[in-house]
Amino acid sequence: MNPYDPKTLEAEAQQYWAEHRVFEVDEDPARESYYCLCMFPYPSGKLHIGHVRNYTIGDVISRFRRMQGLNVLQPMGWDAFGMPAENAAIKNNVPPAAWTYQNIDYMRGQMKLLGFGYDWNRELATCRPEYYRWEQWLFTRLMEKGIAYRKTAPVNWCPVDQTVLANEQVIEGRCWRCDSEVERREIAQWFLKITDYADELLADLDTVDWPEQVKTMQRNWIGRSEGMEVEFEVPGQESLLVYTTRPDTLYGATFMAIAAEHPLALAAAENNPRIAEFIESCRKTNTSEAALEKMEKLGIALGIDAINPVNGERIPIWIANFVLMGYGTGAIMSVPAHDQRDWEFARKYGIKIRQVVAPSDGSAVDLEAGSFVTRDGRSCNSDILDGLDFAAAFESIATSMEAAGKGSRQVNYRLRDWGVSRQRYWGAPIPVINCEACGMLPVPEADLPVVLPEDVEFEGIGSPIKRMDSFKKVSCPRCGAEAERETDTFDTFMESSWYQERFSCPDQDQAMLDERAAYWSPVDLYIGGIEHAILHLLYARFYHKLMRDEGLIDSGEPFKRLLTQGMVLKDGSKMSKSKGNTIDPQELIDRYGADTVRLFIMFASPPEQSLDWSDSGVEGAYRFLKRLWAAIQQHVAVAAEPLSFTSDLLDEAQKAMRRKLHETIRKVSDDYERRLTFNTAIAANMELLNSVSRFADDSKPGAAIRQEIFDSMVLMLAPIIPHVCHRLWRDLGHDSLIIDHSWPMVDESALVRESIEMVIQVNGKLRAKIQIDADAGRASCEAAALANEQALRFIAGEPIRKVIVVPGKLVNIVV
Repeated sequence: MNPYDPKTLEAEAQQYWAEHRVFEVDEDPARESYYCLCMFPYPSGKLHIGHVRNYTIGDVISRFRRMQGLNVLQPMGWDAFGMPAENAAIKNNVPPAAWTYQNIDYMRGQMKLLGFGYDWNRELATCRPEYYRWEQWLFTRLMEKGIAYRKTAPVNWCPVDQTVLANEQVIEGRCWRCDSEVERREIAQWFLKITDYADELLADLDTVDWPEQVKTMQRNWIGRSEGMEVEFEVPGQESLLVYTTRPDTLYGATFMAIAAEHPLALAAAENNPRIAEFIESCRKTNTSEAALEKMEKLGIALGIDAINPVNGERIPIWIANFVLMGYGTGAIMSVPAHDQRDWEFARKYGIKIRQVVAPSDGSAVDLEAGSFVTRDGRSCNSDILDGLDFAAAFESIATSMEAAGKGSRQVNYRLRDWGVSRQRYWGAPIPVINCEACGMLPVPEADLPVVLPEDVEFEGIGSPIKRMDSFKKVSCPRCGAEAERETDTFDTFMESSWYQERFSCPDQDQAMLDERAAYWSPVDLYIGGIEHAILHLLYARFYHKLMRDEGLIDSGEPFKRLLTQGMVLKDGSKMSKSKGNTIDPQELIDRYGADTVRLFIMFASPPEQSLDWSDSGVEGAYRFLKRLWAAIQQHVAVAAEPLSFTSDLLDEAQKAMRRKLHETIRKVSDDYERRLTFNTAIAANMELLNSVSRFADDSKPGAAIRQEIFDSMVLMLAPIIPHVCHRLWRDLGHDSLIIDHSWPMVDESALVRESIEMVIQVNGKLRAKIQIDADAGRASCEAAALANEQALRFIAGEPIRKVIVVPGKLVNIVV
């Protein structure tokens, strides 16, 4: 008997799949489609074990759905733009494009070694002009609709690298790469009006089969709130408009806070060096909400007052470092008694604190210890609102403010428009031409794509295309005068927001999408980490709606069902190079083979849960594959042809063995299709292998039953360990391709039991077990229990009070 040799048989299977183009798929209106997609990777150089888990889950499901007869699309591509390539270019003195394409080639090879059944004909890389030209085209259409627009906004600016930094790239106020002090700057940027779609993005969350945790995260990020826009007059100046969700606390507003970039602040700075210095210090503040929450709250008095519209009180205006001009109006009303941030600020600067909400139970509030934050209290010190709960107070003050023309009810959102421009090189160029006479114009469709030069000397100080006249200098498409291209590039979330649709027609060079998108879209199952719950998944939903409104697709959501797999842990913590606890998938493949890696990953944990890496678990998976291989090789070595049996003529042991098989098929089918618990599917097959190994029946029916069991086991395990099953299917005597074979069906007749075991209890304690006809009724069960000698011994002649029968399970005799 040949030993299990994963290196040889895996190479054979992969060669067969490639030569016969097994995973290439076409649209077939006569067949039901199934689109399974894993979040595509950034080509960083090598697959890590988290990638392997993600893509193994997707491949297992895709293969299973194909065996169910569905027309399955499983593509793969590369999210290829981004900062890591620029950093690698500096480190290795190689252009970002060359580094990226080299990594793609290596990682593609790793994926093929793992046996992932991708339709490589549909492969795409977002850094290729044939891909990003279409998002450039859509952007020009969005400019015409007014959905794409340009405005100034505060950003994190690295003065050394001459680029904008994401909030996550600012560490304790310094650039994550060069450690220089970060500044907050107002610069012109391009935005997409995602806020126009806020209500639809909220409502449509109810239409998708996503984890509730992800839906909640998106709802919170969109942050719909109902409140009021209130006008505070400023004598001698324009009024301040603020949005508040707590107009019931207006009587407690004792100061106003405005952003350092607010017009009132900038005007005051012209004649006040202290204010100018404070504003300059605010420019070094991170713009993220998380950073603003943690930092010390600082301010400076503006020297002028606003008028509280409900009581006419003059309240001071402060410039505060925690207010951003890009959020709302750049001004807020501050109620220190009922907001902890305002309380801390007021205590620091000696500002009045006035309680206007009291506990409903009448207890006292200690405002020396902190603010009192609740919506369950009742108004106090608030004139006509006193004694009212939140809802009644809101309604009362809103009605009176609207009647007085001092405010209006509004729905507001935490969500801000999507800033899509980046002052970096390695990204898709924004298709805009700036002309002094004509302004900002979209690049004409005939001139698309605007191709990013790839052969550049990248020094890391700003973007090289900003210094390339060959790229920048163009003629205005309207007047013909000298003009300049926009040198900002798109946020890389743009590319990853629509790739799922482009996989349907990656060879289409005349349109963004064609009719093939309607066949595949939306994605039936999308798989990726929960860390993408907000940005990527929200932007992809928004972009999908933009394409729908452009007439490119019909559906309103890109992903029907979402599976968020857990992370891979080792030694109880997340894997990282700094901790020295990473696992190299390539080393595992070389040592054990791809099937062992796949089997361990699917067996160690359900997809949604974290996976604790275990070297002994990998060894265990390898041992199981060798056992399975040996058992089947031993069977085929002695099995005679043809193998068959007649169900009615089987003995009890043979029937029990078949019943075990079909109970396993029923369970495993449910584990694959409904529960997505592949670990229990594997465990059931391991148990079945143990059972058939103990099935010592050398008769022809016995051999035929073993053949049925091994056929079914190989089919049930084929999506998880496809290479060895490809070979074992052939060894079991089949000429067909296993991946094209249908999923095993449950033989309901094999599940029928002629007799069952029932428990007999006396006063709730187990006293005996009996075999009884499976279709026995209550009376027969009761009679059999009362006639049992062991039960009678414990009844001991005592009067029987009642007999409880649970059909198919137990009889309890109460004496």
